[in-house]
Amino acid sequence: MWAKATWSYFLYGLLFGQKVSASIDLDVGDQQSIKDAASEATYGMMTWYHGNETGQIPGAFPEKWWEGAALFLALLNYWHFTGDDTYNDQLSQGLEFQGGPNADYWTSNYSSFLGNDDQMFWGLAAIQAAELQLPDVSDGHSWLALAQGVFNDQKNRWDTTKCGGGLRWQAFVYQSGYTMKNSVSNGGLFQLAARLYRYTDDTQYKDWAEKIWEWSAGSPLLNTKTWNVADSVNMDDNCKAPGNVQWTYNYGVYLGGAAFMYNKTSDDKWLEAVNGLLTASFKKFFLPAHGGVMEEVTCEPTEVCNNNEILFKGLFSSWLAYTALLVPSTYDKVLPKLETSIQAAAKSCDGHNNNTCGVRWYQSKWDGWTGMEEQISASNIFSCYLVKYEHSGKGPVTSSTGGDSKGDPNAGAQGAESEKNKQKPISTGDKAGAGILTVLFVAGWAGLMSFMFIGG
Repeated sequence: MWAKATWSYFLYGLLFGQKVSASIDLDVGDQQSIKDAASEATYGMMTWYHGNETGQIPGAFPEKWWEGAALFLALLNYWHFTGDDTYNDQLSQGLEFQGGPNADYWTSNYSSFLGNDDQMFWGLAAIQAAELQLPDVSDGHSWLALAQGVFNDQKNRWDTTKCGGGLRWQAFVYQSGYTMKNSVSNGGLFQLAARLYRYTDDTQYKDWAEKIWEWSAGSPLLNTKTWNVADSVNMDDNCKAPGNVQWTYNYGVYLGGAAFMYNKTSDDKWLEAVNGLLTASFKKFFLPAHGGVMEEVTCEPTEVCNNNEILFKGLFSSWLAYTALLVPSTYDKVLPKLETSIQAAAKSCDGHNNNTCGVRWYQSKWDGWTGMEEQISASNIFSCYLVKYEHSGKGPVTSSTGGDSKGDPNAGAQGAESEKNKQKPISTGDKAGAGILTVLFVAGWAGLMSFMFIGG
């Protein structure tokens, strides 16, 4: 059924006095109007978060753990672009708490079923906290150390048993995606390495960014002639045939990494990559038939988006905005795309008489969907459109331009258990779902199994 009806957000608004209105009133020429829209969407997003309440776990989403990283990334964008620090205590508490004892977002509560992409998103949230100068938690791991911990774990899982390299989708042999390598995991690690290089000036991260990029470009995942980004490849055929499902965030992770690399190096190779990925993504995800509004073309028209997929274009919105900051020559290309989409997104936020946002922004009205994921994506695009007022090239800071998060190059390196495991072939059914679902196979000592779904 298309409508994901839920009353929690609606009732919260009634109980706590959220302003009731028909839709978000947005004027793209008025900075305060855009901030107000971001505030409305972010308020709605945070009604779904309970990690700061008595008896709850900060940052925890037990059945969809990676979405906590998506929420905190949206909060970082909201704080940075609007200046409103209302949620910063919750942001710092949750982002730090989930880092775990080894400073690598590989905690015992979740590590038995995590994918590399899940851990990677938390690493990106941590490095973004450092770049945007969120103060380190005084009695915890620093944001930079947490990002380094994720990087260290994942470089130890770089797999050369087949396909000449690459990061597997899943980390453990008993997981159904263990024999697959996908774009979001590899592109995400590429972006994390690029951002660590820019922040620290440590060339080990530059070397890894180059290595991951070249491997991706040598596989069917990333075509540097057409700039098509496929979703996944399977190790069973030595990564020859791509699963070519199209998702915004696959383009976004490579685009963001290339933008950070160009900003740091001024190498034309990275400018070519930025322009190529922008052109391809504009063509694929901003269709004239739908007014040029950003959409997830694989699932929105057929009304089959799951919670994870609803988040993708919000993440993509933020990477577009940071590309405009980091590579100023792209600013005039990116802003019109964001502007068209932000206007449509605002009109989609007229659900339940309390600014509930929908999925299909191109309809310019609420489409009946309700959820945290819808609010996260709306919060992201509203906040990130404010790059319009920050296009002087300021961008995220580095350790030499104001960043003071204290690093630990030896953090993490505790999550490489998967290297000890042998491969387990996956079924045809598993392959068919590679672009959409991460099948989580949790094996107990007694051989019991259960399945749950998270982002893929």
